[in-house]
Amino acid sequence: MNKIKLILDSSSNELPDKAKNIEIVPLTITINQKNFVDDETLDLNELSKNMAANTETGKTACPSIDAWLNALAGSERAILLTVTSRLSGSFSSAYQAKKIYEERHPTSRVIVIDSKSAGPELALILHEIERLTKQHVRFVDFEQKIAHFQTQTHLLAILQSLHNLSLNGRISPAIAKVAKMLKINVVAKASNEGKLEPIDKIRGMKRALKDTIKRMEEAGFHGGEVIIDHFNNLKDAATLKQNILAKYPNSKINIRSVKGLCAFYVEVGGLMIGFTS
Repeated sequence: MNKIKLILDSSSNELPDKAKNIEIVPLTITINQKNFVDDETLDLNELSKNMAANTETGKTACPSIDAWLNALAGSERAILLTVTSRLSGSFSSAYQAKKIYEERHPTSRVIVIDSKSAGPELALILHEIERLTKQHVRFVDFEQKIAHFQTQTHLLAILQSLHNLSLNGRISPAIAKVAKMLKINVVAKASNEGKLEPIDKIRGMKRALKDTIKRMEEAGFHGGEVIIDHFNNLKDAATLKQNILAKYPNSKINIRSVKGLCAFYVEVGGLMIGFTS
């Protein structure tokens, strides 16, 4: 079987890797009428400054069909992995590109996966795809096996700021202001339908980290792969890693920085925790 090309959008917080045949298609964030392309050149500090100064509704734009087609160029077998379709049109754009590409290249086959999530949960799915590839699984079986694996992956997030959520009408500005004054952290999870839903409001990061581990256990975590993505908050990400390892020393835990799309939603200080059950 020809080498499978793996194409993810930038919500995955992944970097392109030619050796692994991984390509990243960027989304775009618009703040204060300024566009930020979510690729390797994005300056997170500049994005952060614009987010803090923003008083208008920000917006994001999914990759175009042409962007996905350009990423597919030359591939005989490819898997496209996108941010949840409840948040973005990325999945729809990727699926349209699949149909066009397969019409132009009748011997090619493309699978499009809706992660129903973002950030580290996409990375977990990517790692499973890489494992399946090494096991020489038939390409026609990939979609079913990935769908089964997705029933075992989860995403939690700890939000220290609700500024963007309030500007975009997700919560009231008054609640966001009170949460900031009282240092209330919101713990949220990605639902089975692909929505990020608040589940706890907790004062203080120490308690929020403790609650996160409890929520992980309730979802079936007893050690395994964990990916912690942070926005300028390595300290709390490292503390969470230590706390998990203290209870589950055999866990495989990786800490990464978010990229632009996830930074827009979790904001400065936010954590995203992807894990398997």
